Amino acid sequence: MSEPEAIPAATVIVMREAADGPPELLMVERARAMSFAGGALVFPGGRVDPGDHALAATLQGDPEDLAARIAAVRETLEEAGVAVGVTLPADAIPDLRARLYAGEAMAALLDEAGGALALEALHPFARWLPAGVHHKVFDTRFYLARAPHDAEPVVDGNENVRVFWASARAVLDSADRGEVTIIFPTRRNLERLALFAGFADAVSDARAHPVRTITPWIETRDDGQHLCIPDDLGYPVTSEPLARAIRA
Repeated sequence: MSEPEAIPAATVIVMREAADGPPELLMVERARAMSFAGGALVFPGGRVDPGDHALAATLQGDPEDLAARIAAVRETLEEAGVAVGVTLPADAIPDLRARLYAGEAMAALLDEAGGALALEALHPFARWLPAGVHHKVFDTRFYLARAPHDAEPVVDGNENVRVFWASARAVLDSADRGEVTIIFPTRRNLERLALFAGFADAVSDARAHPVRTITPWIETRDDGQHLCIPDDLGYPVTSEPLARAIRA
């Protein structure tokens, strides 16, 4: 049986410094009815749309990377009402968000609102492409972005049912207590993010580990089968028993 065709996607890890303690991340809880990762906590993001490619074609640079960055910006606005990778008057966000959700083109909406893309604010962090799964396959680029000052996320009420700030360790601990669900890539990224004392540390680590596509594989060990990832990309945990791994 052939692998399903991968769908280009993008997600952004929005990080804000905490007054005391580790940095916090913008987390979204997907509605249980969603076909992919239903009920799980994820970072905001989604598939790269034709409109993202069209806007990327007007810019200088790698068109695939640019389209993914634009998708990450658009999806974070749509899903959480948080503007990263874009300069935008704060009072324009609610209307722009609603119109993006209705399918209007982001380029025209930014022009109308007096906004502009600032894609350099997104820093490449990782790229994941699963194989051997029975659901939709997303080729997902992960980016880091600093949270705007006083960003107050909102729930879209459709694809997502909750949006909140929490440290990476707090999300992992909540998952270990069985209070929330996180899929395999999200867990691995949270474990890596839990190492950082702040946004600058996260960006420095990302630059020290050039992005290489991660395709997890199954490995048989003495204690059974494990789902594994490479050990040279900055992740402190590189395998998990297959029976425990949640693959969406």
